[in-house]
Amino acid sequence: MRQAGVTGALALGSGALAQNERTPPPTAGPGPKTENQAAESYTHPPGVFINRPLTQVSKAADALLDDMEGRNVDYFWNEANPETGLVRDRAPWSGRSLSRVASIAATGFGLSGLCIAAKRNYLRRLDCEARVEKTLAFLLEQCPHVHGFLYHFVDIQSGERLFGSELSSIDTSLLLCGVLHCRQYFAGNSRIEALATTFYRRVDWQWMMNGGTTLSMGWLPDQGFLKHRWDIYAELITMYLMAIGSPTHPIPAKTWESVQRPLISYGGINYISGLAPLFIHQYPQAWCDYRDIRDRHANYFTNSIAATRAHQLWCLVLGQKFSWIDQDMWGISASDSRQGYRVWGGPPSIGPLDGTLVPSATAGSLVFLPAECSHVLLTMRERFGSKLYGRYGFADAFEPKANWFGQDVIGIDLGVSLLMAENLRSGFVWEGFMKNREIGHAMREVAFHNDPDANTQIL
Repeated sequence: MRQAGVTGALALGSGALAQNERTPPPTAGPGPKTENQAAESYTHPPGVFINRPLTQVSKAADALLDDMEGRNVDYFWNEANPETGLVRDRAPWSGRSLSRVASIAATGFGLSGLCIAAKRNYLRRLDCEARVEKTLAFLLEQCPHVHGFLYHFVDIQSGERLFGSELSSIDTSLLLCGVLHCRQYFAGNSRIEALATTFYRRVDWQWMMNGGTTLSMGWLPDQGFLKHRWDIYAELITMYLMAIGSPTHPIPAKTWESVQRPLISYGGINYISGLAPLFIHQYPQAWCDYRDIRDRHANYFTNSIAATRAHQLWCLVLGQKFSWIDQDMWGISASDSRQGYRVWGGPPSIGPLDGTLVPSATAGSLVFLPAECSHVLLTMRERFGSKLYGRYGFADAFEPKANWFGQDVIGIDLGVSLLMAENLRSGFVWEGFMKNREIGHAMREVAFHNDPDANTQIL
């Protein structure tokens, strides 16, 4: 979903998920270590990274999150076309863009952003409600679609396909999450409810199966369905629930069991994950509340805590090479870089890592490690100030040694930061989205049940 299928290609690519090797800084040992060996030998024993997180957030950090949310909301208001509601894929971090490139996933985050803006009085509720209504009307009545699915990148004024991008199942799903959130938050506005319900009912999930046992990643007008499928654990779990719960074109509940759930082990931490950056654990949980429930395989919220713990430890080991990465500053996910957009992260290490840090990597994990992630964000702003933190919040990425600070923000990165900050502070997005009866139905179909071992006091 980051760039024409690149996320999916990563998620599908590895099979065995063997740990990559790298050469660490000189040590007294006999030779190069694998990442896991480096993690095991880190001076702070991995055992301290217990699964139960610290939930205390300082007053200073909470104030930062409130300010960050307000700035993120400004992005989704200013960088959307007021007539279509489509949200730009990216913009300069210090001000407005003239780009006509909109992202349907960013538009989904933006719809929930309008709900947050109304709740917290960042914007007038009537203005937010009117913008939501215009957006839903355009998406349903004018924006080009095929079987209810929309193209990844579209023109912000017309909705026409851009860059030859794919008709995207996951990006349409992220948009639909925002649509369904608005249906609940603005319940009582019969037009919003009707538009949102009709939009959901139009999506033909059965068609996107293309005769297989899992959903296709997308479709191209000149080539047909993409060869890759959503068949390995990634940012797909809420998409599958919406597909299974569809009132018009549901896919079989058994597709839930067709998704592979590979186990990654790093530094003594075990968790389910595809071979992809940290955002695959963030996006599906920005709307859907998995905290106190599990299916036959896992409690996915606890699983994401473990994934974030492992990522934190991996970053600290990486700090042996990049000295500015430590317990106060860590977090790497797909982002901008000095050399352009990069899909990188770990563990295991993915991409040409150069020490670039990504604020949304920790902001998107606020609900998983509240104290640690909020502390990192506070440290980043305190150390770098206006070089990093501007009109719309944190720039997408930065590399301190090179004194490089990205000049853009990216809509989906701001979006996951905004929603997770609000979920940490109030649970608001989770509460609204879980009122959608179709989601509850799908969860029952795939055997979700109360988890007696859940970390019930996390939030």
